[in-house]
Amino acid sequence: MPDSMRGGALPPRAVGLMLLLCLVWGLNLVAMKLGNQGIPPVLQAGLRSTIAALLLVAWCRWRGIHFGLWRRDGTLVPGLLAGLLFAVEFIALYVGVGLTTASRGVVFLYGAPFFVALGAHWLIPDDRLTQAKAIGLLVAFGGLVLAFFEGLFAPAGERALLGDVLCLLAGGLWGATTVLVKASALRRAPAMTVLLYQLAVSAPLLLIASPLMGEAWRIEPRPLVIGALIYQGAVIAGASYALWFWLVSQHSASRLAAFSVLTPIFGVLAGAVLLGEPLGHLFGAALALVVLGLWLVNRPARPAPSMR
Repeated sequence: MPDSMRGGALPPRAVGLMLLLCLVWGLNLVAMKLGNQGIPPVLQAGLRSTIAALLLVAWCRWRGIHFGLWRRDGTLVPGLLAGLLFAVEFIALYVGVGLTTASRGVVFLYGAPFFVALGAHWLIPDDRLTQAKAIGLLVAFGGLVLAFFEGLFAPAGERALLGDVLCLLAGGLWGATTVLVKASALRRAPAMTVLLYQLAVSAPLLLIASPLMGEAWRIEPRPLVIGALIYQGAVIAGASYALWFWLVSQHSASRLAAFSVLTPIFGVLAGAVLLGEPLGHLFGAALALVVLGLWLVNRPARPAPSMR
């Protein structure tokens, strides 16, 4: 078994793919902002899952790709649970961000790698939480906090604490889904099957939750709004999540999850380039801390000294 599957350092290819995913996910933060200008947020998430599910089924039929023996391979129950976690995660996130500030929401959401590290330590024997990995996670998270430090103390409203808790819950559900995929029969299932479970379960749940949460089913069909929705459906919920689940099945879940703290960093950079948003004064130092933390997380473990 390769070292990366036993919880060892990620190979360069996996690191490169995770950097690509974080860049794509960072651009998604901009797409969500653009989409919110014409589509209510939970409805947008439901439409995103619906579009991705339809595209996934069409792609697999065209390519002759099968979803595996899902009726007999033990993936049905964990797959349905993963889809439920996915749906509740996005409901908690969208409601939470609406109650607190974006900076606080991002910091609490990206506590997810800690949930993955703890869950993997207890449930995945080959992915233990080492001292170096724990220090690296703390350093990388410290960089994330530094990147959004100026916004953490902005006025947040009376219900900000509830929003913070909901964003933290979303991060916990994200982490729980990752550990579930790695620790259950989903680990051996095709990545397309794992993704279809999440999309097929989350789409109707999110579409039902939208009007129950008081959202009006009204869409402004402007080019940027529709383009943002298509990007989220085809690229994010489709291609990028399929790649993510494949990586989780092949490599250390905790090491992969640690890289997710780069997503809001890339999101800030994308906002600066595409939306003209200013970079904070501490952004450079924050990026350096995140890179240092990820190096510590992914540093190969030292071999045990030989006994003479």
